[in-house]
Amino acid sequence: MIIDAHCHIYPDKIAVKASQSTGNFYSIPMRYDGTILQMLSAGNEAGIDKFIVESVATTPKQVSSINHFVADTVNNYPDKMYGLGTLHPNSEDIDADIDELQSLGLKGVKLHPDIQKFKLDDYRCLKIYEICEKRNIPILIHTGDSRYDYSNPNRLKPILEIYKNLIIVGAHFGGYSIWEEAAEQLHGIENLFVDCSSSFFALSDETIIKLINMYGTDKVLFGTDYPMWNMKENVDRLLSLGFSDEELEKMFYKNAVKVFSL
Repeated sequence: MIIDAHCHIYPDKIAVKASQSTGNFYSIPMRYDGTILQMLSAGNEAGIDKFIVESVATTPKQVSSINHFVADTVNNYPDKMYGLGTLHPNSEDIDADIDELQSLGLKGVKLHPDIQKFKLDDYRCLKIYEICEKRNIPILIHTGDSRYDYSNPNRLKPILEIYKNLIIVGAHFGGYSIWEEAAEQLHGIENLFVDCSSSFFALSDETIIKLINMYGTDKVLFGTDYPMWNMKENVDRLLSLGFSDEELEKMFYKNAVKVFSL
């Protein structure tokens, strides 16, 4: 069983444009066009069985429509997908947004501070963390970027320490483009998991193994960050690193099942 725990999806009519916009943000060419059908096709080729899908609201007004889109997509592919909802700290009624997200059957929340333009420890975000902690809703957060100071470990660590019962998945080994620095600061924190998405392209086998061992194989989720990278290459890379079958099972699906109560 392989679950890809980090996939971005978009309505077909804007998928190519949205995918290219993400590529421009990171100055990285996209591997896929961002459509749902291409994700399913590429995932099938890679041996991926299920996908955790999400999208990001750049304004509060987009929150409800995006969450309905994700939920509708999941409902169209119930054997293939689980969905995460989006939130925005500038929303006038975060309680209502989370109520709706849960009523739609979404399994957690995705935040992307660098694109949504807020600092993780901004006071506007605290209500999100409070409610999600109280309701046992996990949050997948884009973490890290050497170009910005929205989601780096100095912003994430205080949240983990204050909201000790809030489960957070730090994408990209907890710190995109500052992978090793992030792991040094964040490993060993009980309520933090990480995924390995958008990391393999820049790291040696030795560094990947080091990061996984620092966090522990019971804390790492497999993810490809569709539509950014070749899915099969990501699966094969993790398989090639010498981890045991038991360790691979944890990273490929068991940790995702645990975190998101699948």
